[in-house]
Amino acid sequence: MDNLYLSVIVPVYNEEGAVAVLYQEILNVCQKIDKPFEIIFVNDGSSDKTLDVLKSLSPIKIVNLRANFGQTAAMDAGIKAASGFYLATLDGDGQNDPAEISKLIEKLEMDDLDVVSGWRKNRKDTFMKKFSSKCAAFIRKRLINDGIHDSGCSLKVYKSECFKGVTLYGEMHRFIPAVLKIKGFKIGEMVVNHRPRKTGRTKYNWKRGIKGVLDMFSVWFWKKYANRPLHLFGGMGVLLILLSFFSGILAVYQKIFSGQDLSDTALTELSMFGFFTGIMFFIFGLLADILSKNYYATHKEEAYSVKEVIDNK
Repeated sequence: MDNLYLSVIVPVYNEEGAVAVLYQEILNVCQKIDKPFEIIFVNDGSSDKTLDVLKSLSPIKIVNLRANFGQTAAMDAGIKAASGFYLATLDGDGQNDPAEISKLIEKLEMDDLDVVSGWRKNRKDTFMKKFSSKCAAFIRKRLINDGIHDSGCSLKVYKSECFKGVTLYGEMHRFIPAVLKIKGFKIGEMVVNHRPRKTGRTKYNWKRGIKGVLDMFSVWFWKKYANRPLHLFGGMGVLLILLSFFSGILAVYQKIFSGQDLSDTALTELSMFGFFTGIMFFIFGLLADILSKNYYATHKEEAYSVKEVIDNK
């Protein structure tokens, strides 16, 4: 198992009508590649017969989560269970075409990349889903600019070394290229085939969209200030202290040289408020800096629990 060429990882949640056909497509692709492989399906707490269908397939490795922890946690569990040199990920709804996996690997090797992300240039989704994705892409480009047109596409191929020491959380599966680019890995993309959903219902909703945007800000902060939060919070604190200092000088000038009654203005209150708020921001920056150093020195606990790993051979 340590010499596997490819691990294909598929998180699934309530996809009983899609997993058998998708599995067969993946198996055909892996057999054509003709190198050692494994197919990993992560059952993310499905309430339908998805797990029963998966258990009827072979060869397959099934990572069965105790509850529905979300796509990012399921993908992280699958990645940690994988043994391949290359890791391919795709959605479990059948919209990602497994036939593109070999092409993604070819591009990765040809361009000497660490990650190749699929680009659903001609998406077969509803108008609202495509519109929300474009809005998210607009924000993402201005915050983190990972150079990827379609970071939300789950169809990607990675070198396994990309995930050493990396734990995914929240809706971070959408921003894996950005996280890896921050760590210095070489990122590329390729246009891939995207198919309409034939069975089941989409799991995407407005709540996931909001969570994705919030996680985007988390990635932005991680990119710019993760190992130096004092630069952000301390800088804001110093700025507030300077502004309060100058407003204090203005208040003194108005009182002494203009004879103005300061009870009619808010300058003194603003000066004191700005000064103490600036001090608080500076102290918070110091504390955040200490926490950041502790984070890098300790192991981060996973946000999910694996119930069992079923390895049908």
